[in-house]
Amino acid sequence: MKVDVVAHIHSKPGMEAALREVLESFVEPTRKEDGCLRYDLFVDLDDATKFTFIEEWSSREALDAHGRSAHIAAGRAKFPELLAQPGWVQVVTRIL
Repeated sequence: MKVDVVAHIHSKPGMEAALREVLESFVEPTRKEDGCLRYDLFVDLDDATKFTFIEEWSSREALDAHGRSAHIAAGRAKFPELLAQPGWVQVVTRIL
């Protein structure tokens, strides 16, 4: 079953550029992962501290493997100094 993800990530004030660099580093390697159907990064037009990923995966297993990938682990290691709060991630499946 395909799954979608909406992930909201907020930087500390003044850390927007550093967080953006980390988040952008996720995009190309992730798009090459087995099961990745969509992996897009957005920034809020009214608040540059707010980033959102919108993702689509072929299965929950593919998403779980992504969460264990080396590039995600390396980026997450930098999060404590960059994030204003823990990210908010919602895993959903489309019903219509």
